[in-house]
Amino acid sequence: MSSIGTIFNIQHYSLHDGSGIRAVVFLKGCSMRCRWCCNPESQNPQPEISYIKSKCIGKVACGYCQKTCQQSAISFDSRGRAVIDRSKCDNCLHCAGNCPAKAIRIEGWTVTAEEVLNEVEKESVFYRDNIGGVTISGGEPLDQSDFLLALLREAKKHRIGTAMETCGFGHYDVLKQAALLLDTVFYDIKSLNDEKHRKWTGQSNGLIIENFQKLRTDYPDLPKIVRMPIIPGFNDSDEEIEQIRSFLQDKSDVTFETLPYHHFGAGKYVALGRKCTV
Repeated sequence: MSSIGTIFNIQHYSLHDGSGIRAVVFLKGCSMRCRWCCNPESQNPQPEISYIKSKCIGKVACGYCQKTCQQSAISFDSRGRAVIDRSKCDNCLHCAGNCPAKAIRIEGWTVTAEEVLNEVEKESVFYRDNIGGVTISGGEPLDQSDFLLALLREAKKHRIGTAMETCGFGHYDVLKQAALLLDTVFYDIKSLNDEKHRKWTGQSNGLIIENFQKLRTDYPDLPKIVRMPIIPGFNDSDEEIEQIRSFLQDKSDVTFETLPYHHFGAGKYVALGRKCTV
């Protein structure tokens, strides 16, 4: 089983992704394309470049990115700042390595499970009595199945508490194996309306609901926190919220939470050369 995967961030001292103080490991790659995604750099499973134009020091003072690019994908605007033609870019990442201002940066890197847990364990003073630990997030962790399971096994080896944030869109066999190594699972259920779910996320909700029901049957003692992000125009009606509440009614192993919508990821879309559609 591979212990090598691709991540794009390790967030230390988190208080909102499980009990106690936690390190959150963000895995790259997701099969869904939620219009409101606040981490668009998580969707592509491979490392990629982002570009913050305001940091560019310009062609006269620098220009290294253009000299490095073998695809002629970089030009300069009237103010001398770099412009990236994403249709020509082959994502070789060389320009980022030659940008002294860090205006162009690489989103994501490969790492071993052991390296991740060595980083997480630096905060081990906070992991006591099953309070605190590591939360695996994404992207969608189920998309990197071998790496996910290697991370969870390594965490258990280090006696570190485990949690996972998932949208549930993946192979149930992976979710089932992960459940054996988890203390808590955060499970997104965005809408029970399949047509709207397809339109706003790019995928059906059928597999998500099926996997959740199987998970409840197979692991009734595993704490499950169902999260519903409230998105304007998609699922922000009382009816939508009540449908999910009713679906979860009388489930003692489940806690239901709603998450407020925010625009914190808007600038990331610009940096990736993409448009935010919400």
